[in-house]
Amino acid sequence: MFQPKIKYVASGQYIVLKSEPLILQAILGTCVGVAIYDKKNRVGGLLHLLLPEPVSLNMANHPERYASTGMPLFIQALLDAGAKKESMRVVIAGGALVGPINEQDLALDIGGKTSEIVKNIVDQHQLDIEASETGGVFTCSLSMDLSKLKVKIEPSYDTKTCSKETVSVPDRKRVERSIDKILPIPQVALKVLRIIYNDTYCTQTIADEVKKDQVLSARTLRICNSAMFGLRHRIESLEDALVLLGRNRFIQMVLSAAVKNYFSQTDFGYSICKGGLYHHAVGTAIITEKIASGIGGSEASMAYVAGLMHDIGKVVLDQYMSSAYPYLYRQENNESMNMLEIERKTFGIDHSEIGALLAERWGLPDVYVDTIRFHHHPDQSKSGSNLSHVVYLADIIMSQFQAGLEIERIDLSQLTRSMETTGLHLSQFPSIVDLLPHQNLNSQED
Repeated sequence: MFQPKIKYVASGQYIVLKSEPLILQAILGTCVGVAIYDKKNRVGGLLHLLLPEPVSLNMANHPERYASTGMPLFIQALLDAGAKKESMRVVIAGGALVGPINEQDLALDIGGKTSEIVKNIVDQHQLDIEASETGGVFTCSLSMDLSKLKVKIEPSYDTKTCSKETVSVPDRKRVERSIDKILPIPQVALKVLRIIYNDTYCTQTIADEVKKDQVLSARTLRICNSAMFGLRHRIESLEDALVLLGRNRFIQMVLSAAVKNYFSQTDFGYSICKGGLYHHAVGTAIITEKIASGIGGSEASMAYVAGLMHDIGKVVLDQYMSSAYPYLYRQENNESMNMLEIERKTFGIDHSEIGALLAERWGLPDVYVDTIRFHHHPDQSKSGSNLSHVVYLADIIMSQFQAGLEIERIDLSQLTRSMETTGLHLSQFPSIVDLLPHQNLNSQED
C-alpha cells in the first residue's frame, strides 16, 4: 500500500501546497500548530508557531515565528495558492503549558496566549474553525494529508498497549556494562575540550590537530555545509572554515562533528524523528551559549560544549528504549512522572548519572561531568558555576518549543530558581525562547 512521504514543518515555518500525495506534520508542545485547507480549491497548509508576539528585533527576519505576524502571512499564502476564505477550514492544536499547572505556568501561558491570538485572527478573517484542541501538558502531532486534505490531531508517539512484562528491560549492572561498548571519544576532540577548558589555545594548532584525523576532518566539513548551521558560503577546506567562521565557531563545528555519531539512534527511542537526539543536542548547545554570553561570566567559553554533551547518557540507554518506549511514555503520561524518575524506576539508573559515568570514562574536565550529572537538578551542582542552571534552561526551551526532536518531560520546579540564579527574571522567558536558532529548527530531516 502506498504511503505518502511525511514532511515535517518546524517551529517558525509554514508550508502551503496544492493537493498532492504528501503529509505535512508538526510535533507540538508549547508551540501552536494551525492547519488550514480548502477542499473545493484543493489547497492546504500548516503553520508551526513559536510565540504569540515578537519579543525582539529577530521579528524582521522571521515574522512567521509569531502568531500576530505569522498568521496573516500564512492566510495570504493560502489565498495566493488559490484558496478562498469562504471555503477554508481551520484546525488548531498544541499550546501546552510548560509543565504541570503552577503559578509560573499561569504567569507565562505562552501556548494559551498564542492560541488566543490565532483565534482572534481567524475570527477577523471570518474563517470556520473545524476543530481546536489546545492546552494540557502533553505533546501532540498535527498532520495534514494533502492528497485527501484531511487533518488529524494525535498523540506524538505510539500509545499501543504495552506492559513492563512484555518488554526487555535490563537491570542497572547490564546498563553500566553497556558503557564499555561505547567507542572512546576521538583523541583530537578530547584534546580540543581540554584546551578550551584551560583557555590556552591557538586556533591554527587545533586545525592542524584536526587534519591528522581524516574522518573527523571530513565530518567537520559536512557539518559546516549542512542546513543545520545555515552558512551562506560553501566551505571547501578547514582553512576556509577558520577564515569564514572564526576561532570559536570553528571549534564548535569540530566538536559537533566529533559527537554526531554517538547520537545515532534506533527508530523508536528517545527521539520522535531520525537524528532527533543530535539536533536536540546541537540546539541546546547553541541556546546555552547564547544565554551564557548574555549573562556574562567565565562559563560562556564552555557553554556550547556543556549543552552539546548534556544528554550523552541517552546514547547508552537508547538501545533499550527501542522496545520499552511505549511502556515508559505511558507512565510519563498516566503517572505524571518525569523521564528521570521513569528511567530510575525501570533501569535503576537515569541518563544523567550514566552520562556522567561515561564522561568520567572519557576523561572530560570535571565541570562537564558535573553539568551532565546535574543538568536536571542544577541546584545540586558542585562545580561552583552557573553552567548547570544555564543548560537546564536551554534544555527546557528545546524540549518544550522544539518538541519534534525528542520526548522528555522535564521537572520544571527549578525554572524560576534557575532564572534567578543566572540573573534572569521569569518575564524574560519568552525572550530566551526567541533565541532558538532558526536554521536548526528547519533541519530535522538532515
